[in-house]
Amino acid sequence: MLTKRRNGVAARGSHQALAAGLTAHTLDRRGFLRKSGLAAGGLAVLGTVRLGAVRQAKAAGSSADPAQAVIRKNVCTHCSVGCTVTAEVVNGVWVGQEPSWASPINRGAHCAKGAAIRELVHSDRRLRYPMKIVNGEWQRVSWDQAITEITDKLQAIRNKNGADSVYWLGSAKFTNEASYLFRKFAAYWGTNNVDHQARICHSTTVAGVANTWGYGAQTNSYNDIRNAKTMIILGGNPAEAHPISMQHVLSGKEINRANMIVIDPRFTRTAAHATEYVRIRSGTDIPVIWGILWHVFQNGWEDKDFISQRVYAMDDVRKEVAKWTPDEVERVSGVPGEQLKRVAELFAKEKPATLIWCMGATQHTVGTANVRALCILCLATGNVGKPGTGANIFRGHTNVQGATDLGLDVTTLPLYYGLVEGGWKHWARVWEVEYDWLQSRFDEVPASAGRKARSRKENMETPGLTSTRWFDAVSLPADQVDQRTPLKAMMVFGHGGNTVTRMPEAVKGMAELELLVVADPHPTTFAAMDARRDNTYLLPICTSLEMDGSRTASNRSLQWGEQIVKPAFESKNDYEVIYRMAQKLGFADSLFKNSKVVDGVPSAEDLLREINRGGWSTGYCGQSPERLKAHMKNQHKFDLVTLRAPKDDPEVGGDYYGLPWPCWGKPELKHPGTHILYNTSLHVKEGGSTFRARFGTERNGQTLLAEDSFTKDSDLTDGYPEFTFGVFRKLGWDKDLTAEELATIQRIGGNNPDAVSWATDLSGGIQRVCLDHGVIPFGNGKARANAWNLPDPVPVHREPIYSPRPDLVAKYPTRPDERQFRMPNVGFSVQKAAVDRGVAKQFPIILSSGRLVEYEGGGEETRSNPWLAELQQDMFVEVNTQDAAERGIKDGQFVWVYGPENSAKAKVKALVTDRVAKGVAWAPFHFSGWFQGKDMRDFYPKGADPVVLGESVNTVTTYGFDPVTGMQETKVTLCQISAA
Repeated sequence: MLTKRRNGVAARGSHQALAAGLTAHTLDRRGFLRKSGLAAGGLAVLGTVRLGAVRQAKAAGSSADPAQAVIRKNVCTHCSVGCTVTAEVVNGVWVGQEPSWASPINRGAHCAKGAAIRELVHSDRRLRYPMKIVNGEWQRVSWDQAITEITDKLQAIRNKNGADSVYWLGSAKFTNEASYLFRKFAAYWGTNNVDHQARICHSTTVAGVANTWGYGAQTNSYNDIRNAKTMIILGGNPAEAHPISMQHVLSGKEINRANMIVIDPRFTRTAAHATEYVRIRSGTDIPVIWGILWHVFQNGWEDKDFISQRVYAMDDVRKEVAKWTPDEVERVSGVPGEQLKRVAELFAKEKPATLIWCMGATQHTVGTANVRALCILCLATGNVGKPGTGANIFRGHTNVQGATDLGLDVTTLPLYYGLVEGGWKHWARVWEVEYDWLQSRFDEVPASAGRKARSRKENMETPGLTSTRWFDAVSLPADQVDQRTPLKAMMVFGHGGNTVTRMPEAVKGMAELELLVVADPHPTTFAAMDARRDNTYLLPICTSLEMDGSRTASNRSLQWGEQIVKPAFESKNDYEVIYRMAQKLGFADSLFKNSKVVDGVPSAEDLLREINRGGWSTGYCGQSPERLKAHMKNQHKFDLVTLRAPKDDPEVGGDYYGLPWPCWGKPELKHPGTHILYNTSLHVKEGGSTFRARFGTERNGQTLLAEDSFTKDSDLTDGYPEFTFGVFRKLGWDKDLTAEELATIQRIGGNNPDAVSWATDLSGGIQRVCLDHGVIPFGNGKARANAWNLPDPVPVHREPIYSPRPDLVAKYPTRPDERQFRMPNVGFSVQKAAVDRGVAKQFPIILSSGRLVEYEGGGEETRSNPWLAELQQDMFVEVNTQDAAERGIKDGQFVWVYGPENSAKAKVKALVTDRVAKGVAWAPFHFSGWFQGKDMRDFYPKGADPVVLGESVNTVTTYGFDPVTGMQETKVTLCQISAA
């Protein structure tokens, strides 16, 4: 069955039939959910089912006695909206699931994935016990044997090849505490080669947004979109990717009669709700954004006061925008000038207006520049720092925001402290370990291929290898990989193997590894590619529904998830596995010095308290476990739109839901969190803030500090730099510090206490005193229209590496070849070769990829869920009706999709539709288990194969990386399609 959706009408499936069958009876919503399986007491077990032969999942009603049931709350493990999961537990068994009516985020609603989430715990497709592969056969082993063998092999590889030879790939499925612990573990191991899913989804967002106004995160919230009068959704399809967010989007549209403008190459389900749909050529976001801004500037619609007070170097942008006349924009992007003029006028005049984007904007070789251009559009129109405005960035996985915050990134330490001596010393103090010992754990890197040698300290301060190119770091000649040796081993926790481009090359890299360890509830693609015969281990990790810990939604709100049930089968949680590895490697006592360990399981609460003690830079210091648990208990008290609780409430009075960061000061200070970033209309104690003064105070004779703009009731009524003890002394505010706070600052500062800042003061005194004076600790600066430290300080259009318009490449080439993240980026050479070889003629169809509502990420969990597998049973590619007719392709038949590299091909079904334009194709990225036409089901451990298998679209995606982040270019490549 290939699910077809045309003209907004879906083929009637079994669940719709169920609904129709129930209409003869009077049912409330809860009763319907019970009967349809959401609150099921038992789920049918599916055996090994071949592709295309999935049978209907069946549910039994809940038999739970309400008097016996214990209600436990956790957070949905799928997307980043942050829906509450309310579980009924009887005698340690999860027997039912209630709608979470009290949650201000999901308000009783779930998408298909959230409704079926109990199956993640009950699934018979889970890994049940540790396994290793011996001569190509999977064998069961004990936990003790697995941990001993793995750590022995790791230590041997480290002794021979150095700490950097092991890659630590973490997960956006981690809790905050596990994310932090994994990054801390990598630091103790002695490497910055630690990454996670944000690299392939929103690393460009973090870099672009942070380099514009200070923090790399969503400025407002899903709920606040209800306040918008105009919204632009560019490169996002929340109707499928973030379904529950649409209740807020559509409420804003209907209640405010808001303009809803969708800009996308594909007519999506979200576009079906739009008041204006703008179809663009994939990879031309900057021409379109500058085309909008051209009309704004031409007509004087910009917010001149906002720009003069709070923005640096907008005139530099004007010069670039002037090049993008309506004719040039239409020539490059295909969008008519009059349509963009309408969009520009709405966004600039019908305010408040918000910009929403997702991976359609980020997954490009110009991803960081795209994000910067979007931010600049907000700045030029004054649409940031107020309700209903801002950059509402819809992140991907459940905790991709939190995992990024907590340091699963090759460029930072936890909470965005840089890989500099000051950052390392800060965390050494928090961890109560000697800085010199941490430094000693890093490799010395010898000189090679004309590159100078690196000392341990220099290597400690050098960004690591990105997850998008781990296999290049295995397979490239050793002199091209700028570390002691290429990669020899990978430790993969909660990360799919089908999420990187150039899958044929990834498979080769996998085969060359000396050790591969996959720690996950499911085997993942890493286990099923027939690339490994030995030295491969699978460790069954429980889901975050089976453990305690917090997670951070896209809007920066933290939510505490309590363990619903004990881990299934022999699975263990991330904390315990990391603890056991640290024990064998000899540093567990130091790693867990501040955490209680009971029966081998470290305390999640203690890990969060340690985060609080060190998380000053991002305001992760005020969200104690106790405060977060109080929020989950009192969800019903928070306002739907403002997310604020009544000030007189004894438990959560005045708090914003989830204490969205920054939540300043120690927990006892009771800062409410920050619902809307950069909102100067509020006092800082009420969640007000300015743009960060993180880039200095002056450049080229122009101030970088705000002018005549400040937060409500601020003692300083102009721009000011970030606060240090030295600044305090000049202002006389040092006298407001307690003796204990002053002693801590002097201890940290040693001979130079003036250098101790709001971000390194472990006493919290500097932040406390700042709040008392109504100022923001990080200073009051201007946002940057010109980010001079980036490769393109003002965003410029560059054609994709595999451009369908070779005639434009000479004028708009990609950046020159250069070294980034320890390896060469040869995108320019690849682009030139593609033009020289006429690749666009051989592969004339643009290929893009994205999400389905039924599945998530790489798809291993969701395709193993029979409730979801029933809804979408085949991998497919959307083909335009004219392209299909020219190729003799019929709807529903198998086709071959050919890529321009590695002779790559993928066998999938065709969905013939006009949702994609002529010359454009689209495929979902959730599938794996087939590889270039071969069914790989037999390579999974028996019984742990997903219900549904299919080709990964990344088998045919191609070379191309953003120079700032290493983001891969999955949203635009070229392909050819023919009938199979």
